[in-house]
Amino acid sequence: MHKIYKITILLSLLCITTIGFISCKKSWLAPKPESFYSPDNTLVNVAGFKAALAACASNLRNEYYGDGMPFISELIFSEVSVEGTDDKTGPAQNMDVQIKPDANLNSVDFNHIGWYWIQEYVGIREANTVIGRLPAATAIPDSVKNILMGQAYFYRAFDYYRLTHQFGDVPCPTKEVSSAKVDYATVKREVILTRMKQDLETAVKYVPWVTDKGDVNRGACYHLLAKIDLALGLFDDAITATTAIINAGPFKLMTSRFGEDAGNNAHNLTWDLHRPNNKSLSINTEGIFLVTDRLGNAGAFAGGIKTMRNCVAGASLGGNIKTPAGNVGMSASANIEIDMMQTYGRGIGRCRSTPYHYKDIWDDPNDLRHDSASGNWVYMENLRYSSPALKGVDPSYGQRLQLYSSSGTLLCLDTLRDWFSWPHYKLYIPDVENTPMQGGHTDWYIFRIAETYLLRAEAYVWKGDMASAAADINMVRTRAKCAPYTAANISIGTILDERARELYFEEPRKCELTRMAYIFAKTGQSYNGKSYTTANFSTSNFMIDRILEKNLFYKTNFVTVHGDQFRISQYHVLWPIPQDAILANTGGRINQNIGYSGSSSNVAPLDAIKD
Repeated sequence: MHKIYKITILLSLLCITTIGFISCKKSWLAPKPESFYSPDNTLVNVAGFKAALAACASNLRNEYYGDGMPFISELIFSEVSVEGTDDKTGPAQNMDVQIKPDANLNSVDFNHIGWYWIQEYVGIREANTVIGRLPAATAIPDSVKNILMGQAYFYRAFDYYRLTHQFGDVPCPTKEVSSAKVDYATVKREVILTRMKQDLETAVKYVPWVTDKGDVNRGACYHLLAKIDLALGLFDDAITATTAIINAGPFKLMTSRFGEDAGNNAHNLTWDLHRPNNKSLSINTEGIFLVTDRLGNAGAFAGGIKTMRNCVAGASLGGNIKTPAGNVGMSASANIEIDMMQTYGRGIGRCRSTPYHYKDIWDDPNDLRHDSASGNWVYMENLRYSSPALKGVDPSYGQRLQLYSSSGTLLCLDTLRDWFSWPHYKLYIPDVENTPMQGGHTDWYIFRIAETYLLRAEAYVWKGDMASAAADINMVRTRAKCAPYTAANISIGTILDERARELYFEEPRKCELTRMAYIFAKTGQSYNGKSYTTANFSTSNFMIDRILEKNLFYKTNFVTVHGDQFRISQYHVLWPIPQDAILANTGGRINQNIGYSGSSSNVAPLDAIKD
C-alpha cells in the first residue's frame, strides 16, 4: 500500500503526460472517458470540452463521498469534530505523532492529507488542459469559449484556494504539462491567490447566472471570488462579490416549505433544504453550486455518500451500550422489531462531533437546526434499547437509552465513539444499497447563499461594521427561527459559531480557519486579547488557538480507550507536504512547512508564477 501511495503521489504532481492523467480519471457523465483519452482528438468541440469540465466536477465531487471520505480530514483539524476511531493506533488523533511528511497520509483509517495533495493537482491539471486548448478550438464561437474558459478558471481557482489553505505556499503550474517535469518551485500563497482572483474576475463577466444543476454558474464564481478576496484581506472586494450574488443573482434564501416532504407537518424547512431529492429542484433557490450523485446514473459513487456510517455515533459497536441491568442494549441488525439501524443508520463514529458543535454553540432554544422534537437533531436519548435478546428479559427493552443508571453507573463503555448527538436532517440519506443504512446517493451543496451572507458578514466584521454584519447573520438565524443578534453580539467568534450551526459537513472547516488565521496575522487584529504575525505563523496562530479553546478533546489531551492521546500543535495550521513529492522533484525545491522535518532546507518561495 505504501509503495503504491508513493507512486501515486509522484505521478499526481509530476504527471508524465496530459494523456496519462486524463485517461486515469473516470468521468461520471457521458461521454465515457475512453472517448477523450487524447485531448488532440476530443478537445476540439463543445462536447469534448464539456466532458473535460465534467471530469473536473467529478474530481471535486469525490471529496465528499464514501467510507472515510476525505472531507473528514477537513473537519478533524478544527473545533467541530475529532477522529473517533479508537480501536487502533494510526487515526489522526495525536497529530504530533501521526501527521508527518513521511507518514501514511492517504488512508481511510488514518487521514486524507495525501489525497488532497494528489487530487487537487489532478483537478488543476484537468483545468489547465481546458484553459490551454480552448483558444485553438476554432469550431467553437467566442461567446461559448468565454463561458467554458470561465468555468475552467473556477475549477482551477477552487483547487488552489483549497491547496493554499491546506498547505500554504505550493507549486503553481498554470499551463498544460505534456512532458516530464521535475523542477517545480514553491510559490507564495498570496501570489497564487492574486492570480486566481484575476481569473475569477474574468469568469464573472461571461459565465451565466443560470446553468444546469452541477455546472458552474456566475454565482459560484462570485462566491469563490469572495473567499479569495477575504483571504487576500480585500474586504471591500469581498463585499462587492457577495452583494452581486445577493442582489443581482437568482439565488435567494429558501423561506417556505418545498419538495418531497413539504406536506409532512412533522418536519420543517430545515429538513426540506437537505433532502436528497430537493437540492437540485428548480424551485430551490438556495443552492449556488453543488455536486451531483444519483443511484443508477453513469459515474455514481460506489456505495453512496455514507454520512450515516461516518458521522453518526456507534451505538451498536461492540456491545458497548448497556442497559441498567447490565445487558447489551443495542443491535446492529436491520429489519428487527425496534429497528434503530434503518432509522438512523449504523454509525461508527469516525467523524465524532465535539461538545462545541453539538452543545456549546446553540444559544436559542427555538433554533430549527437543533430541534429534536421534529427529528432534525438526534440525541442518544432519542434511541431505544433494541437488542431482541432483551425482550421479555430486561424491562429496558424499547425504552430510551440512558447514559447513567439510577445508581450513577456509566452505561456506555466508549463515550468517544458511541455517545454523541448529531444533525439528522443533514446526515440522513436514505440508502437502498446497504443494510443497515450507511448513507446513500445524494447531491451535495458546495456553496449555498446562506454562506454568502455569512461571508459578507465576516467582511463587515473585519472592517469593524458590526451592525451590517449582524444584519447578514440575522438573515440566516431568523430563517431558523432564532432571535436576531445585535451589533454588540458580533465578533469573528460569532461568525464561526453561526457557520458551524448552518454549514456543518458543508464548509471545509480547516481551510476556513486557516484563511482567518492568515487574516489575523496580516492585519494584526487581536483575538481574545492576543495578536499574531505572519513571521511567526507556524508557531503562533489563530486557528490552533481557537481549536485549543473550543475543542475539548485537544484542550484536555483526552486519552482514548485504546490509549491514544489527542494532541495538536501550532504548526498543524498547515499540513505537511508529502515527502515523496519533495523527493521526486529532483530538479527544483518544493518547500516543507515549518515545524515538519525537512523545512530547514527551504528556499525563498517565488514571488511570481513561472511555468
